[in-house]
Amino acid sequence: MQRIIERHTGKEIEDCPSIGQRFLYRSILGRCILKILICPFVTKLSGAYMNSRMSRIHIKRFIKKNHICMEDYPQKKYKSFNDFFTRKILADRRPIVQDSDILISPCDSKLSVFKLDKAYDETIFVIKGAYYTLSDLLNYSPLAKQYENGYCLIFRLGVTDYHRYGYIDEGNQEKNISVPGVFHTVHPISLEKYNFFKRNHRSYTVLHTKNFKDVVQVEVGAMMVGRIKNHFEDHSFTKGEEKGYFMFGGSTIILLIQDIVTIDEDILMQSQKNNEITVRYGERIGKLK
Repeated sequence: MQRIIERHTGKEIEDCPSIGQRFLYRSILGRCILKILICPFVTKLSGAYMNSRMSRIHIKRFIKKNHICMEDYPQKKYKSFNDFFTRKILADRRPIVQDSDILISPCDSKLSVFKLDKAYDETIFVIKGAYYTLSDLLNYSPLAKQYENGYCLIFRLGVTDYHRYGYIDEGNQEKNISVPGVFHTVHPISLEKYNFFKRNHRSYTVLHTKNFKDVVQVEVGAMMVGRIKNHFEDHSFTKGEEKGYFMFGGSTIILLIQDIVTIDEDILMQSQKNNEITVRYGERIGKLK
């Protein structure tokens, strides 16, 4: 069972898969249905509905069910559920740590950190007992070799998290590279059967940062996520500036960082215990060595 540690309170939460997730990923009939649900065209149909005015009927129930504090957001009338889902938070609710030597979180999420090692001529990392290569993640890009002995930071966004994400430092970026794929849920239950880091639709960007050298940021789409929306191509950015957002659904952001940082001890400790820890957009998660 996945455990999530609330960073600011120390509260421990058991992240159990829903009844629907257990059915889809742990039953034969469910896995047959899953083959249809993960297809891109199903996600596009779902996205079209969530962009329609009809979808507004789900907003109030979603807020109530998930105890979302709407005081953190500007008051407005939303045109669709996706308009609500991609809402912008008030700037003072997510202050950005601006110290040049501090590594910040690019998003609100549940974070796990993995040390990257070299074995069998591949840079690999282990999640839930399964092995993944950076070549798989980056679609066999030669970029992977730069991050041997560095870190892989995995930020898992649930449906109740703030779904906009930003830049961890100032610098400039290359073009966004899209890797087509399907749309599994990013809940850990899917890793029991499927490598969603390899199979899911994703986009990655090389960030030439001022203080953290070259960083790769990967956005991974998930079940019922209509699209990954990155704002810029070939862009000069500032620390904490918004990079993009996800449409409806849980999603994941991955950062690949060279061995020049020290990740905060509480994050490393929970990752070693196979737990995730909650972090917020703009807060400290590490420091330059």
